[in-house]
Parts: sequence; C-alpha cells; structure tokens
Amino acid sequence: MSVSFDYSARGLIRSCPVQPRPDGVLTLPDALRRAVARNPDQIAVVGTSGRLSYGELLSVVSGVAARMRDAGIGSWDRVAACLPNDVDIVVAFLATMELGAIWTGIPLILSPPEKAFILQNAGVRLLWADAATQSQLNPFRDKLHELQHIWTDPASSTVRTRSLDVCGLDPFAPAIIAYTSGTTGFPKGAVHSQYNALLPGHMALEIQALGPGDTIGVVLPLTISNLMVLGPVSTVQGGAKLVCIDRTDPEGFAHWVASEDVVHLSAVPTIYHDILEHPKLGSSLQSLKLPETGGAEMPPALRDQFHRRFGHELQIGYGMTEAPTRVTWTFGVREIPSQSCGRACAQLAIDICGPDGEVLAPGEVGEICVRPATSGPFTGQYAFFLGYWENPAATKEALEGGVLHTGDLGSIDDAGNVFIRGRKKELIIRGGSNVYPAEIERVLTSDDRLLACAVTGSPDRRLGERVVAFVQARPGAAVTAEELRQLCERNLARYKIPSEFRFVDGFPRNAMGKVVKAELVKMLDGS
Repeated sequence: MSVSFDYSARGLIRSCPVQPRPDGVLTLPDALRRAVARNPDQIAVVGTSGRLSYGELLSVVSGVAARMRDAGIGSWDRVAACLPNDVDIVVAFLATMELGAIWTGIPLILSPPEKAFILQNAGVRLLWADAATQSQLNPFRDKLHELQHIWTDPASSTVRTRSLDVCGLDPFAPAIIAYTSGTTGFPKGAVHSQYNALLPGHMALEIQALGPGDTIGVVLPLTISNLMVLGPVSTVQGGAKLVCIDRTDPEGFAHWVASEDVVHLSAVPTIYHDILEHPKLGSSLQSLKLPETGGAEMPPALRDQFHRRFGHELQIGYGMTEAPTRVTWTFGVREIPSQSCGRACAQLAIDICGPDGEVLAPGEVGEICVRPATSGPFTGQYAFFLGYWENPAATKEALEGGVLHTGDLGSIDDAGNVFIRGRKKELIIRGGSNVYPAEIERVLTSDDRLLACAVTGSPDRRLGERVVAFVQARPGAAVTAEELRQLCERNLARYKIPSEFRFVDGFPRNAMGKVVKAELVKMLDGS
C-alpha cells in the first residue's frame, strides 16, 4: 500500500504489524456501524443538549462528516475541538474519524496562549469551539496560518444522511494527537492510530463484559484524548450508552450518575473525595459498580471509605497519554499491597529498567518501561504510539530499545504488582491534572525582574499535590507574589498556577549548576 503521509517529516514512525484482532474491528467507523446493525434504537449518547440512538448518531455523524469533507477536510488534515462535555464533541470526534482526519482536543481550561500553541503546532485546519474560545483566539489569528474554519455546534449542523465510504481507512495511520505537557516547557503531541484507540476498549470489554445494557459516564473533559478513548470509543465498541457529565460538584455529579444509572466511570481521586465528604448524597452512587480512579495517588483510607459507603470497589490504575490510557489496573481485587497501582493490563508487559536498559530484578527501582504482551489472549496485539508530532528526538527517546519509556520510576514485586516510586520527569499531579514545572518556570522567567525560579510539588490532602514556586528576584528589583500570580493567570490554565510563591535569596545547586529540587522539598517539609 502506498503511503501518502510523510511520517518521518512529522517525527513519527509507522506501526509494526500486529496479530489480527478476534472481532475484526480495526477502525471506529467499523465499530459504529456494527453497533447500529445490532441495535439501531439503543441510546448511544446522552448530554445536556439531548440524546441520540445509535441509528440517529450514525446519521448525524455522517452528515457532519459530509459537511467537513465539502469544506475540504480529508485524510491527514488536523481537526481540533474546544468544547464542553456534551453530544457535540462526541459527534465532532466521530465525524473526524469517518474522514480519516487527525483529531486533537484542546481543554477549555487552558489559557489562550496555550490553546493557540496547540493549534499552531498541529497545523489545525478546522476548529470546533465555543464562543468564549473563539473570542480568546482573536489576538492569535494572524499566527494560525493553517486554520481555515472555526465552527460550533456539530450536532446541530446541517445533516445529510448520505453514507460515506469508510472502507479505505488505514487503521494504523495517525488519527489522534494527544497533547501532554513536556519537560521543555511546551506540550508534546503523542500520536495514536485508530487501532491504538480501540485496543483499550477491546480489552475492557473482554474483562468487564460491558455491553448494550450498561452505561459509561465521562466526567473528566472529553478534550483529553485518554477520556475520549475510555468514553466514546469504548462505548461504541460495546454498543453501550455514554453519558457526558458536565458537572464535577458532588450534587451535580451524583445526579447524573443516579438519573442515568451509570455503571462505569473514570474519575480522579479529588472527585471521589468530594463525594464522600458530602453529607447528603446517601446511596446515590449505587449504580456505579465499576468506578475507576487514576491520575493521582489514591489514599487507601479513601478507597476503604468508598467501599463502606457505596458497596463497590474503586479500581485503581496507572496510565499515560502515550500508552494510550491504562498501563496497570487492580482488576477488582480488594486486597492489594499498600501503594500498589495494580498489575500490567492484559495487552502489555512491564519491565523495570536500569540506566543502560537492563531489566532489573523484582523489588529494584528503575524506569517503568512498557512493551507488548508475549503471553495470554492479547499476545502481539499491542502497537506502540506513533511518536510525538514534529518531534523526532522525543520519539526516538521514548521508543529507544523497542520499549515505551514512561519516564516514571517504579518497582514490581514477585506477584507482578507495580509500585510508582517517583517521577523521573518531575511531574506534579494536582487533583488528577498533570503539571510540569518547566511550563510554569518558562512563564515566570519571562518576567525580567526574576533572576531564577524553580517549581515543585508539595503534598496536599485533597488534591494530592499543590504547586509551589520558589523565586529569586534580581538585586534591587521589586516584585510581589500577586504580580507573579497575575502573570501566571494570563498564560497558564488555572490548575497550573502556583498556590504559593516563596521568595529565596538563592538556590541549592549541584556541581553542574542545576537546582537541587530535593533540597527545596526539604524546605517545604520543614515549614
């Protein structure tokens, strides 16, 4: 087959051949048509704007895809969305997959410069966005040379029900760019194929037996590609019902779960913490038989409290954008070792590697590395992500030696339980959201009154970690914490803004002149 996309020019690799999947479904359009053929009247997606059956969903998606095609959007073109959790963003995503175009989500909470960076880096041609985002981007339009269209309300667009030919889609071609913060201070775009996106759902369906009688809820933003995979993609694969939850406050969240009988949902520990601290919710989460959490450490006491109150076991997982999604899972096991995040998912094998790539013995701490499973029902079915968009150096580093380097430190015991021991890349996880210090440091050092700065995390009972910035002003310069906070507010999403600014006269440094952040953490511990 001829390749009409220059992978190397974008810093990507071609997927290696994989074993045939038993169900034969390799693309999302195939999965959607199979769900329609099985039960066209089954409710497919629910949101504040309404609900669509599978037959209606296919009709709307085909119409929106046809409109996009008529506007010149086709294979390899980048399509972005900056929309809230509702039917619209699901329709926009599925229509993009119908065309063989490449999707990227842009979280609403990002600042205007952050949104503009993603649009520019990905070379987005079509953006689905709410009115507020459109207004925010006006000052940046002259720099977004490839952005030709900004549209809104996909589901209410002119619907034409003519069917599109999706037989020629390449399941291993680039389909999703999932932007994740990087240690350079700018986001990196992890690229996945439709095949990659379908594999986590295929695994979950086999293990959990989710199907047409079940309801999957999504409360975290669907602009995060991992949530798109865990939500709409898995839902369509199983012919289940998807509920787009647009509220994270305890009462609003619980109302969605109870009224739609949500069975499966992934949320960060902060959301579960707020639910359990609310005195009036009673048994409102009884339908939630398969609750899952990740993105931050789950305190054992919180897991026990949830089980006592609602009678269901909180599944714990460790995942990453590049995987995509889950790497480990607790698989419903009640008794797991303290601080374990479960065992490797069925399609994967996990090695703990030393500095030279050697596999370490059980109990030793090293880098967590991921590779395809070599035994079990998912042998040979895992395909690595295609790399980082227009970043060949980062792609080479991540896939060096035929494994996926996570950048996280951990260990494995003799039973296969995985333990996260540290963050090789200094990642801060605040309320389930990834915060990289370099991004904040880049913004702070744009103020020429600062001589130096360093950002680190500090433990927080509710959020897991909070962000603390250590700053050193230039001699004679006058700068306040409030001024630095306002600088961050103009350039960063709210969850990245430091909760505390500490002024210091100097920084502890090593022989190479680098700041020793471990010493800064000790300063926090002693405060």
